[in-house]
Amino acid sequence: MKGDIIILEEHHRKAAEKILPEIIEKIKAKATRYIITVAGESGSGKSETGKAIADELEKHDIKSVLLGQDDYFFLPPRSNDARRRENEDWLGPHVEVNLSVLDENLKDAINGKQEIAKPLVDYNENLIVEECISLEGVKVLIAEGTYTSLLKNVDTRIFIARNRLDTLEHRQQRNRGDEVGDPFIEKVLVMEHKIIAGHKQLADFMITKNYDVIVVE
Repeated sequence: MKGDIIILEEHHRKAAEKILPEIIEKIKAKATRYIITVAGESGSGKSETGKAIADELEKHDIKSVLLGQDDYFFLPPRSNDARRRENEDWLGPHVEVNLSVLDENLKDAINGKQEIAKPLVDYNENLIVEECISLEGVKVLIAEGTYTSLLKNVDTRIFIARNRLDTLEHRQQRNRGDEVGDPFIEKVLVMEHKIIAGHKQLADFMITKNYDVIVVE
């Protein structure tokens, strides 16, 4: 998302340092591009964890691209918020998020395309435009977002098990509009929690609320 600032902290880096050794040989061995997803609730640290993994990959001379689910909403942020407020059913992965486009971008990457066209959200302007991303030399794509556990053709799924109470401080620091303290947004976060509660069962790695990493057998 245009305008998003990703600030890495030590716990993000430590999680990436624990996860990468578990999958590095699989990444190197795969003939096509490798797909990683990082899922979890709003403010759980998905973008930061994805970026930390990308940084770890770079240490191994492996080039990656980070894709954010926030760019794949049907409506830009303020318009989406307004639609949620007028229609309580406008929530969730199969309603407000165009996961099929993200799936298609990942499929094109796996099939060897050297460029993908993707949506780009401009938060401040409340717009969705298109951008082209070069995949030249890219071996890994990392897709982060609340519902990314549901994406197809994924090699490694990571789930961050932090709820809205655990993420409060991070959401305050992120400061997107007036979302923190808004009773409606809090209601949305409770509903999102229920929607993705079962997604942790799809994970290969679980990151706890204290950012410990658990390998899911």
